[in-house]
Amino acid sequence: MKILVTGAGGFIGGELSRRLKELGHQVVTFQRGHYRQLEDEGIATIRGDLADLEAVRLAVTGCQVVFHVAALASVWGPARDFEDCNVKGTENVIDACQHHQVPRLIFTSSPSVVFCGDHQEGIDEQVPYPDKYLAHYPRTKAIAEKSVLGANDENLSTLALRPHLVWGPGDRHLIPRILERARKGRLRLIDAPGTLIDATYIDNVIDAHIAALSALKAGSPCCGRCYFIANGEPIELHLLIAGILEAAQLEVVKPDVSPRMAWWLATLLEWLHRIPGVTGEPALTRFTAQQLSTSHWFDLSAAKNDLGWEPKISTEEGLQRLARSLRPAAELTR
Repeated sequence: MKILVTGAGGFIGGELSRRLKELGHQVVTFQRGHYRQLEDEGIATIRGDLADLEAVRLAVTGCQVVFHVAALASVWGPARDFEDCNVKGTENVIDACQHHQVPRLIFTSSPSVVFCGDHQEGIDEQVPYPDKYLAHYPRTKAIAEKSVLGANDENLSTLALRPHLVWGPGDRHLIPRILERARKGRLRLIDAPGTLIDATYIDNVIDAHIAALSALKAGSPCCGRCYFIANGEPIELHLLIAGILEAAQLEVVKPDVSPRMAWWLATLLEWLHRIPGVTGEPALTRFTAQQLSTSHWFDLSAAKNDLGWEPKISTEEGLQRLARSLRPAAELTR
């Protein structure tokens, strides 16, 4: 089966492309950058911008399934950038699927589309979208998710997956950032006792996408629906980060920043970064401060029942795998 994966230069998109190829599918990827590793692995790549409808239509040509994984996932930046990529880009993917009569579209969304700033403990997919967002990323992802689910009809079957805080070997953003700050003595953690998060090991996320591929057919219960994806193991965030640091043979950092202090620091940093001439992004934003100060864990029953998916890799096993992947680097930095 010929399958298009957008955003294969990213963590999820790249791992998904490799898994699909291992399963015998003809995989084509679409992204802005040039990723030699994908080509070396025999994965066809097409370079282009999601905001370019004709480029997206060209990439979709001949495909039976589209996995739309690409997104601008930063917590800071101009609204226009997020709208071009996350909103307009998704609209173009939907248009291209309809234009070429592609029967299935699977969208990689995020639990942040329903984050309202409060604790979210054991929530399911019935939780509504909030009225306001503190960042352009969750706002535009919510718009995109609504568009994908709204496009579901007798000709195009769609669904959305909401994997939470994806981590594991091969991650080039979250884990490297944590390790870099720890090595420089700049890693600070929010002290919010009892706050639990349910992060997701990368293999469990890819398994969910493959399960969605099998389950999504015209008339199936999953059509037009969204699904939370996580490990099913709520844990205090500082304990997960401690496990990541130990995997890299680094000293564990204890939480020492209060949620209130984090909020006001983020407010100040955002204000400073709005001053003309100030570049880069704040080290902490209000959205991130809220996320790190509140619980996020989910009822995964819908994904288990409708998709036949189960998280197979535990957090403990995931950390062991991460340690093995980091061992050469850890030895070099001693």
